[in-house]
This record gives sequence, C-alpha cells and structure tokens, in this order.
Amino acid sequence: MKTQSMIRRQIVAACASAVALCGVLGVSTQAMAQNKIPMRISTPAVPDDWHAKMWTVFKENLDKSSANQFDVQINLNASLFKQGTEPAAMARGNLELSSISAFDIAKLVPDFSIFTAGYVIRDPSHQQKVFNGPIGENLFKTVSEKMDVTILSTVYLGTRQVNLRDVRNVRTPADLKGVKLRMPGTKEWLFLGEALGATATPLAFGEVYLGLKTGTIDGQDNPLPTVRAAKFYEVTKQLVLTNHLVDGIFIAISNKTWNALTPAQKQNVKAAALAAAQYNNENRIKEEGQIIDFFKKEGLQVTTPDVDAFQKSVQDTYAKSDYAKTWPTGLLDSINKTR
Repeated sequence: MKTQSMIRRQIVAACASAVALCGVLGVSTQAMAQNKIPMRISTPAVPDDWHAKMWTVFKENLDKSSANQFDVQINLNASLFKQGTEPAAMARGNLELSSISAFDIAKLVPDFSIFTAGYVIRDPSHQQKVFNGPIGENLFKTVSEKMDVTILSTVYLGTRQVNLRDVRNVRTPADLKGVKLRMPGTKEWLFLGEALGATATPLAFGEVYLGLKTGTIDGQDNPLPTVRAAKFYEVTKQLVLTNHLVDGIFIAISNKTWNALTPAQKQNVKAAALAAAQYNNENRIKEEGQIIDFFKKEGLQVTTPDVDAFQKSVQDTYAKSDYAKTWPTGLLDSINKTR
C-alpha cells in the first residue's frame, strides 16, 4: 500500500516530466518557427485591389504545397518599403518578394523601356503571350543578371485610362495641354505623361487622393479597377478612355532567396506565383468589363477620345526619343508579330 510520502514523490516526478516535456515541445515549436524561410512581401497595393488580394492566394498555395517551410508576411499600402524602392531592397537581400513594374525594371535594363511606351502591348492576352514566350524568357534572364531578382510571373495590372478632377473636352493630346497629370516619379513614367500631351507631375500613389481633392494635381492615370479600389472616383469627375497602356507588374523574388531554395521549393514558389497572377488576371479582366456602369452611377462622365490620334502622337513621340534608341533591333517587330 502506497504511503502519502510515496504518492507525493510520484506526483512531483510526474510534474517534473510534464515540465520537461513542455520545455522540449516549446523549444521544438520555436525551432520550427525559426527554421521557416521568411517571405516578406512589400506592395503599394490597397487592400481592395486584386493585386493585393493575389498575395493571399500566393500564401495559401505556398502553405499548402510546402507546409511549415515558409513564413509568408504580406505588407500592403507600401507599409514596408515605398513604391519603387522594392527592387533595390530585394537586390540588397532586405526583402524577399514584391511586384515590380516595367518602369522599375527599365531603370537598370534599358531594353525593358519598350514596355513603358504607350500602345505597344495590345491587350491582356497579347501581354501574356509576349512575356510567357521567348521574348519574356530572354529579357527575364537579363533582369536576373542586372537586378539580382528572378521574375516568377506576369500580372495584368489593367489598361490605363486618364482620370480628371474636372470635366474637359478631350479629343486629342493637345486637349490635355496644361493638365497636371500625376505620374509615378521616374523619368520613364513622366515621359509617358508628357507624350500624352499633359504636364506630368510626380506624386506617390498614397498621396494621389488628397492631391486630387485639393487640386495639387488635375488628374491621374490608372487602370479602372485601381481607380475604384483607391476611391479616386470620389474626387474626380471624368474618365477619358485613352487605353494608352496595357499595364503589367511582375512578381519577383530576390536572387539571394531564390538561389537558396531547393528545386522542389523553387517549383512550389513558382507555382504559387503563377496561381496568384492567374487569380488577379481573371478577376481584373472580369471587373474591367463591368466597371464603367459603376463610375457612371457615381456621377463620372465617361468619354472616348480619338484614340487613333493619341496612338499616333504617342508612338511618334517615342520613335523620336532616346528610349527607342535603346530598344534591341527587331524587338518591336517581334512584339507586334506575337499572336
């Protein structure tokens, strides 16, 4: 028969074992968390935009295919890095993933400036065929060599339109003369704004709403889903359907991170990026087909200018520019011939 002393000793021993086990489990859990590969994502996208939501799709796909291997951290609203600074952060190894624009890439890869020119890519389907084919493959190799990032997928950002604070009769680029049109603050973006006939004005995306409200700028250009997601329709009165740029961004990963992955991990990360892009592209195209009615109900005037006049003027401006001199011989023809 057990004495009370024996029972107490057994209880103490059991508690000690439990504490030890909890300690082991705690260390094990902590070690597991520390062993996960960090995947910090920085994007200027607002939460309601498709290219913000696509990162959740990326995370879900990667968590499913690579359980407990990655720690995916999504940072929206440029809360981690300012728009345009992400490529440098990835090259330094301070950031793992972001979506970068053709304008970002063109700073270091001049060949890529052809995709910053107006009226080069015809539509979303053409965009995917160009970048998923030999043209994209060759250019992405150069991007990796010069920027220390690997492009994983091409994301349709939308077809950019001009959005004005006050109603104007806009038929040709001459009708935008004197209009302070917000553009991101790189020379490539500003050149496009000038090519449209406006006075290109650099301003960070996060400052556009207030700039429109106060009159610091007279207008901005963005795809229509972005106009809705950022609520620019609240502080503007007109949309001019110039269709001047079929815009794209590229899901990219730091080479430092990419090169440290196993072949299986690379395959899963790539698959997650493709799934994210497909989610965005399908939803964005669908939304663009329905969104005009929304803006009309909000009181915006939606007008269509002489798009042929815009196209001719913009293409002539680029043809005479230093940008065209950097384009590889035959690249524009190859893009045009891609079907």
